[in-house]
Amino acid sequence: MKIEFTKMHGLGNDFVVIDTLRESSLAGLDTDELSSLAAHLCNRRLGIGADQLLLLCQSHEADFRMRIFNADGSEVEMCGNGIRCLARYIWERGLSDKAVLDIETLAGIIRPEARGEMVRVDMGMPEFSPEKIPVDIRESDRTVLPETAVFLDYPLEIEGRVFDVTCLSMGNPHCVTVIDEVETFPVSYYGPLIENHRMFPARTNVEFIEILNDREIRMRVWERGAGETMACGTGASAAAVAASLKGSTGRDVTVRLLGGDLTIEWAEDGHVYMTGPAVTVFDGVIDTEILVGEEIC
Repeated sequence: MKIEFTKMHGLGNDFVVIDTLRESSLAGLDTDELSSLAAHLCNRRLGIGADQLLLLCQSHEADFRMRIFNADGSEVEMCGNGIRCLARYIWERGLSDKAVLDIETLAGIIRPEARGEMVRVDMGMPEFSPEKIPVDIRESDRTVLPETAVFLDYPLEIEGRVFDVTCLSMGNPHCVTVIDEVETFPVSYYGPLIENHRMFPARTNVEFIEILNDREIRMRVWERGAGETMACGTGASAAAVAASLKGSTGRDVTVRLLGGDLTIEWAEDGHVYMTGPAVTVFDGVIDTEILVGEEIC
């Protein structure tokens, strides 16, 4: 079966985007079949190659719905770079003339807004409750801030090295830790160890950050189910919130990632606003055979 797709990226965090409103045959697939499809399409040697598969779907409560599958086939709640790309896809194809879109995700309704060549996204409010991140706190402590229980600077030991981690959710789980020299840090070694630590029952995204000054941080990210990526919008948002909570930065920062920069504002209304680019690379058609109940070949 032939499937039309678009390859896009946000700061090098790349995606295969498929419009299921047009590719109606995909709309009837169950989650396991879509998971297999994602693993096949995102394979960089045998498929198209991407960090994630983004599906544009019909919504009964918003303008559109976005489903997100990692390269390993796991479905996730939210992706900041992904939603910027999906919004750009919608606007470029004339699917909506609204300057601000309502897009349904597993993390709730997210609102991307056109800002010239950039896309600004209301990422919602960070969630600090350990039960909702989720973080297993049976053998941990918490620092309590006014009206909010915050999992702040918890000493997490990984193979003899102690990381002071701050955990929160931006619609998906994040674990942020400050590193002195992030550019040379072995992210690919410690990333999966933290991602899969028993403290995180749903696994976690891991942000390794270096504080440059009170308005800039440098970040590398190990994404749950995708590995190290060049950028992560929810991760940059989580990192900015964590740095502000720690008193290391203000509430308006530039996050410098391997793929470029994102501007993050933790506004006075409690919402986090992310601004960055979204780029279309190419359109294509891939020939694939979907066998219901079996693996894709």
